[in-house]
Amino acid sequence: MARAFLIVLDSVGCGGAPDAGAFFNGDLPDTGANTLGHIIAQRGLNVPNMDALGLGAAVRLSTGIETPGLDAVPSGRWGVAREISRGKDTPSGHWELAGLPVPWEWTYFPDAQPAFPDRVTQALCRAAGTDKILCNAHSNGIKVIDDFGEEHLRSGYPICYTSADSVLQIAAHEEVFGLERLLQMCRDVAPMLHEMRVGRVIARPFVGSDRSDFKRTKNRRDYAITPPEPVLTNWVQEAGGRVHGVGKIGDIFSMTGIDTSVKGTDIELMAALDGLTQSAEQGDFIFANLVEFDTDYGHRRDVAGYGAALERFDLWLGQFLPRLGEGDLLILTADHGNDPSWPGTDHTREQVPVLVYGGPAGEIGICGFCDVAASIAAHLGARSNGTGRSFL
Repeated sequence: MARAFLIVLDSVGCGGAPDAGAFFNGDLPDTGANTLGHIIAQRGLNVPNMDALGLGAAVRLSTGIETPGLDAVPSGRWGVAREISRGKDTPSGHWELAGLPVPWEWTYFPDAQPAFPDRVTQALCRAAGTDKILCNAHSNGIKVIDDFGEEHLRSGYPICYTSADSVLQIAAHEEVFGLERLLQMCRDVAPMLHEMRVGRVIARPFVGSDRSDFKRTKNRRDYAITPPEPVLTNWVQEAGGRVHGVGKIGDIFSMTGIDTSVKGTDIELMAALDGLTQSAEQGDFIFANLVEFDTDYGHRRDVAGYGAALERFDLWLGQFLPRLGEGDLLILTADHGNDPSWPGTDHTREQVPVLVYGGPAGEIGICGFCDVAASIAAHLGARSNGTGRSFL
């Protein structure tokens, strides 16, 4: 028994979800969405390290399309995972990867104005100490600041919005509104939203003096529902290992089963993960979400930027793999899709690649998200809840 590393490539789907037709971007079903496949088709993708682990093979298995430039014979164990939770969002994907399919239907706010019911709007005003909020509709994090940022600076009203996910987001200026005031506002309203089965309340701080230079900061904070049952992080702790969250993992799981947590920019998180290859001990589990591919590129429908970010990650991965020790296990996978070529701005319902370094080579085939948790638990000698089967 050594260590286990799970890196979630946020939104890096590979198409082919059999139930994609039941999920929508506006009026368009997600049938045919394929994050990796369409990036490869539209701009090509130079990711030799992930391809050597089986990335191209996973895309071909998932959808049957050609993957020019990604034709390596996999040296690792590889496959495609399929989600059963009724969501295409961050908590659903991460919880299920940790062995817990979401046991309820999330609450979503309607694409209307106002989007929030009166009692939610009133709670937001009380928490902010204002008599009004801005937006109160579906939007995305860049556009909403462009649309309402200057009015926010003039009025002091917080910008409150939602999306096709089960989420309520609050954007406010770090200095004018105050970062701690924003975080406290989110903490105050989160219990009500969680009782409604809204998955997350997210603080979205930004800086800048006007629309020309508004910029979101790295001080985002997610206030998520606590998983209702023990998950992989708890199983590892019960087996005597420590769990290290890198990126937004601690927020997603409300620190359930997390011993240490580090946040920061992509570069800072990659450096932290490099450091954990030296400091983590036998039996430890390192759970990481390093790059916000969806926030930075998928939601913005930026095919070129998404592909370039994947290539930068692959360069880092080539330097990271030799740091792993004998007996270490690394699994690369994703939590959902976010096809940057797809109409709309929402996530897309897709299967995801599963790439394994450190285990036996060969094809896994189609597996479940919960099989990822079962495999890590088996590697670390931890019990699981029986929802998945190890593919090692």
